[in-house]
Amino acid sequence: MAVEVLDRQLLNRATLERQLLLGRQDRTAIDAISHLVALQAQEPLEPYVGLWSRITDFEPRHLVDLLAGRRVVRTLLMRRTLHLVTSEDCLELRPLHDAMLVTRMKGTLGRRLPGVDFEDLATAGAPLFAEMPRTLSEVGGTIKDRWPGASPRDLGDALSTLVPLVQIPPRGIWGQRAPARNTTVEVWLGRRPEAPPEALENLVLRYLQAYGPASSADIRAWSGLSGLPAVIKELRPRLQTFRDERRRELLDVPGAPLPNSDTQAPVRFLPAFDNAVLGYDDRSRIIDDEHRGLSVQGARFVLIGGRVAGVWTSSPADGDRVEVAVAPLRRISKTERTLVGDEAQRLSRFLADGRPGVVKLK
Repeated sequence: MAVEVLDRQLLNRATLERQLLLGRQDRTAIDAISHLVALQAQEPLEPYVGLWSRITDFEPRHLVDLLAGRRVVRTLLMRRTLHLVTSEDCLELRPLHDAMLVTRMKGTLGRRLPGVDFEDLATAGAPLFAEMPRTLSEVGGTIKDRWPGASPRDLGDALSTLVPLVQIPPRGIWGQRAPARNTTVEVWLGRRPEAPPEALENLVLRYLQAYGPASSADIRAWSGLSGLPAVIKELRPRLQTFRDERRRELLDVPGAPLPNSDTQAPVRFLPAFDNAVLGYDDRSRIIDDEHRGLSVQGARFVLIGGRVAGVWTSSPADGDRVEVAVAPLRRISKTERTLVGDEAQRLSRFLADGRPGVVKLK
């Protein structure tokens, strides 16, 4: 049977729809976080903008309440980066990522931790995090005498992988700045992380629901996991397949939305490291190759017509207001400038807790 070919424009609209960016959704914050599987949270306050761009009438207190109530947490997961996930997903997904996290940690820190036995390090560090919330460097400094050739910073960094940890409030609370103190997942959530046998299959299906249609390379790039070919082979009878314009196979969940290519896409402001861009090996569906490098540098993107067409920053302005400055990456039309300015005004008010917006559009 002939396999349908999906062009880049259609893939773009599918991505926007699955990522809740084609129109703000009438969802709760926890429902959106669960649908997206995880939101990048390397910068602790960035998920607030990610949710504001996706949810109707989102307010910071909605996420604050979830963090304070331990219904969502910030923890190391995909690609060994901090993500915001539901507590249930933390408990189920962390064991799936353990081997990948350790492999990446050793690749980054192995040479800087000569003579360190990682099992011994985990045994020494875990009780300190369980006893009371501490920063990684604090724990590294407490046990550094056992490994005099290693720095407290590197010991703590390794422990963030070896011991399932969560960063606890007030870190990540809107309007507050606080040290990144950690405790164990088991202490914070009252249960040990445990993945059911079908966890990896479920993760692949959820990725496709929120990011598809996508290739196996896209799934691997987003998750950082290995062992996916066997899982995809097992799932294949339950999946729909397409091809992209370069004839690469794309996988999808049957019945998942595929909007028309000509569906209008609103202006959207994305936070740093948003998975709508980072969640693929081939990011050309949403960002031009010439700008791809910006996606790993922490740039905050502006989507115009569904594609990355600018970057934005925010800074304090007079009267406790917030200025949102937009720098286009291409020439934008007069109509586009108006649309960008209007959305920037709304974002500025959101960042300033309702105070009048200040916008600078270059």
